Amino acid sequence: MSVGASRSALVTGVTGQDGALLARFLLDKGYTVYGLQRYAANDHTARIKTLLSNPLFQLRYADMTDGGSLFALLQHLQPDEIYNLAAMSHVKVSFDMPEYAANVDGLGTLRLLEGIRILGLKDRVRFYQASSSEMFGNAPAPQNEETPLQPCSPYATAKLFAYWTVRNYRESYGIHASNGILFNHESPVRGEEFVTRKITKAVAAIEAGKQECLSIGNLDSCRDWGHARDYVEGMWMMLRQEEPDDYVLATGKTYSVREFVTAAFGCLGIQIDWRGSGTGEKGYHARTGKLLVQVDPRFFRPNEVNHLLGDASKARRILGWTAKTPFHMLVRDMVMADRAALRGNDDYDVFLEAAE
Repeated sequence: MSVGASRSALVTGVTGQDGALLARFLLDKGYTVYGLQRYAANDHTARIKTLLSNPLFQLRYADMTDGGSLFALLQHLQPDEIYNLAAMSHVKVSFDMPEYAANVDGLGTLRLLEGIRILGLKDRVRFYQASSSEMFGNAPAPQNEETPLQPCSPYATAKLFAYWTVRNYRESYGIHASNGILFNHESPVRGEEFVTRKITKAVAAIEAGKQECLSIGNLDSCRDWGHARDYVEGMWMMLRQEEPDDYVLATGKTYSVREFVTAAFGCLGIQIDWRGSGTGEKGYHARTGKLLVQVDPRFFRPNEVNHLLGDASKARRILGWTAKTPFHMLVRDMVMADRAALRGNDDYDVFLEAAE
């Protein structure tokens, strides 16, 4: 399958972390990239502002909850590839907005696949679905493509619906549709509502004297954290395959939230002395004794996923994909970007370059 300027891709969720990084990746490969943007009164294009002047990049309005707008967009663009990255992606918030999560994350995927089917695009389009390791819930680790799926949140159940819908449309209608079951992937442009970015932003602010303490949820929660720049390449690699399939992308190593916090402070030469247990656990500056981290039960989820650890051996074997960025380098990239932002360099393009 050839790659070059003649190819076009539609990227939903283009204003998010993965969408911005993927759009830059595809543009570098000569694609024409159409980014789906949901209309909002506020400007959410900070991550892609430097792409707006690229003649091969175009923003188009549509909404994952509006099948008519999606069908019209597909009919007009008829892209070669679709990367569905749009989602209500905050797990904790999905408990407060379960119907919205299901509508965007679950039914939104169905609407796109129906558009491909009804418009007769199945022989033209290759479809990538951003599935999630949250679908595994508390299934025994390590988790791979054969692990039973046990979702523990409305976000995860919506993603599970989308995952099975992709498989159904692949098997029933012959659509080249693949699921990427991605474990946690972060970067300097991760949203501030996510725990990793909350940590690195707080660490930089504490060092600068702009914040006293980091309040955090479950310190024992363990995740397989990788760098988003490695994972967007994996998305593209899946659509290079002649046969569609489902792939886990992961580093194969897991770290607790506590270890992430420790590593983030360590980037600035601050050692954390952990004391106590459970909700009473606190982290102190090992040299000065100042309280820097405390647990706040308000940040716990109603149903916690305790341990995610991915097995990406299938992706390594078939795609040739590996997670290239070590954990501590990822943490350092994020901390240093947030530190730079506090010093007046909050240019998202600089952060995107750091993410690449």
